[in-house]
Amino acid sequence: MGMPEVGQAAPNFVGITDDDSELELNTLKGNIVVLYFYPKAYTPGCTKEACSFRDNMIRLTGIGVKVVGVSTDGVRRQAGFKAKHELSFPLIADADKKIVELYDVKGIAGIAKRVTFLIDREGVIQFVWPKVSVTGHVDEIITKIEELKL
Repeated sequence: MGMPEVGQAAPNFVGITDDDSELELNTLKGNIVVLYFYPKAYTPGCTKEACSFRDNMIRLTGIGVKVVGVSTDGVRRQAGFKAKHELSFPLIADADKKIVELYDVKGIAGIAKRVTFLIDREGVIQFVWPKVSVTGHVDEIITKIEELKL
């Protein structure tokens, strides 16, 4: 199957979020979606990445972006991570690894690789960062949205 590519519809899924509610990707159509996968809550790189999204949320929402984070952590761990770092976007607990497998981003020991998908308002993948460098990633995303005129 392989990782979804630019020009393909983003595979739909229903995931359980940090507040134990369901989030279906297709319900976010009409927005630009940054779907980012990360290995593990509370680790230094994942914390830096999540806080960077948090710190740039006004810039992102100002251009119509919804951010959704996904890792294989459980709901309670995701909820604690979100609360500790005052994150204002949903974190999906993909403990059964179905979403990680759907997007073919499973890494070592079954945890998610650090990969970001940029999805347009119609639900089509417009860009993929298969190997994310945490530093400056939000700026890269905003620059790409401007380049693509999303």
